Amino acid sequence: MIRKLLLAGAVAPVLFAAAPVLAEPNVWGIQAEQVEYRVGEDTDVAAWDIDAFYGNDELRFVFRSEGEYGVKEESFESLENQFRLTTPVSDFFDLVGGIRVDTPKGPDRLHGVIGLHGLTRQWFEVDADLFVSDHPSARFEVEYEGLITNRIILVPSIELDIPFTDDRAFGQGAFGPKLEVGARLSYDLIDRLLSPYVGVHYERSFGRSADFIRAGGEDAGAAFFVVGARVLF
Repeated sequence: MIRKLLLAGAVAPVLFAAAPVLAEPNVWGIQAEQVEYRVGEDTDVAAWDIDAFYGNDELRFVFRSEGEYGVKEESFESLENQFRLTTPVSDFFDLVGGIRVDTPKGPDRLHGVIGLHGLTRQWFEVDADLFVSDHPSARFEVEYEGLITNRIILVPSIELDIPFTDDRAFGQGAFGPKLEVGARLSYDLIDRLLSPYVGVHYERSFGRSADFIRAGGEDAGAAFFVVGARVLF
């Protein structure tokens, strides 16, 4: 917290007591971790993961949008928007709370969100979220930025979604996890503001989730070649 202390001779204590405490200025920004086109054997997918934020280091409002759109099917495979508040609980981790709204094809879903996001000592970025609703679930994400040069960066990532109840409309079976693994090689074209990348993405469902997906006539797993960009402003 920035403070202005005005000291002037004998009246210093008075001025110190009356000096205004300047709050941290609020800032805003948009960070698109992924804006990409995935080319698969059976289908192509447009996907995105975008955060827009407003606030300061002590309290920040974040709007997050994540989605996958099947190009050939001309329909959303998934679409979720989150409205969250974040506040630090340590030097490297933030506590997250808010709501998540799913509006893909089929029924809508509304969840409460509580999570912990931050950096480990080895500089792995970790997100752990619990989604509370009639169809609760948990999500764990780990990402690492490996510098090959000052501009070329390899970003491996892993995401695990674990539903706690059956939700056939979403192809989710209780404790049947969905695993997503990717690796993206980016080049900082304009500092870190624009970084085009290429990579690979693999996703697969297991257990009851895989059974529900196969019963619907789809494959439980798919691999993609990826072209996209990271954008920050």
